[in-house]
This record gives sequence, structure tokens and C-alpha cells, in this order.
Amino acid sequence: MAKSQVDQELIRAIAVLLNEQNLAEIEIEQDDFRIRITRSHASEVVQMQAPQYAQLQVPPPQLTGIASVPTAPVPVEDLASNPGTLVSPMVGTAYRSPEPTAAMFVDVGTRVTEGQTVLIIEAMKTMNQIPAHRSGIVTRILVEDAQPVEYGEPLIVIE
Repeated sequence: MAKSQVDQELIRAIAVLLNEQNLAEIEIEQDDFRIRITRSHASEVVQMQAPQYAQLQVPPPQLTGIASVPTAPVPVEDLASNPGTLVSPMVGTAYRSPEPTAAMFVDVGTRVTEGQTVLIIEAMKTMNQIPAHRSGIVTRILVEDAQPVEYGEPLIVIE
């Protein structure tokens, strides 16, 4: 199928599906026709092969009947640079208690001492105890029980 023969409505419908389902990429292949739509920050890039490759820029779908309201930028709190913030030393799943029916290691307001276990991160089927990096009072808990965490992600604030 040549570039001019591609159904533009089909491409738009697939791009809308990509946005609605929050997908990064959709690829459809049938016989010698192949269409691949990937989402980038500014717009969707559409690539087709039949038998040569071409690219089309598909603008993001516009919503009609909805007025856009300008919003002020919300200041982002940089918790990772706060010396009281305990950050994740690894990628894994954070658990706030030693087992599902047990009490949480700490809650907001709990006084902790340096080295005291405040949560567990499971990584590669190994339970790793995460100790408090300082003594103080837990002022914020930034993760839920059984939540996946990334390396360097803020977990708990101890003041």
C-alpha cells in the first residue's frame, strides 16, 4: 500500500487509542502492510512499511467543546536532596511490615534510631532490611505497602 493510499482516519483512530490507553507504541502487521505508531512527548510518529518505509507526523487529537484553563505551575518539592529523606538503595518492592499480618515497622510520628529497620525492599526474591539513616521522628512516609520503588526514590522523611 503506498503512502497516499493509507487510511488517515485509521491512523487517527489508532493514535487516539494509543493516548487513551496510555501506550507507548502500537504495531499492526497484515500481509505486506505494516503500521507502527509510537508516542513521543510532542507528537505521535507513524511508520509504515509496504514494502518501503515512510513516516507521517500525526498531531495529538484535539478535544472539542472543552475550554482550556491556564494553571500556575506547581512547585515541585525536591525530597531527594533533603538530608532527612531516606531514599531507596535499590529497585524492588517496598514492604512496610515484616509480613502481611504484622504491624508496620514505622508510622508517621514514630521515633526511630539510626540503624533501626524502617521497611523491607524485596529485590530478586531477597528481602533487604532498610535501616534508618539517622535518628529522629518519621514525619512522612512516601510509599505504600507492596509498592514498586526505583533506585534513589524517596521513601521516608525523618526529621
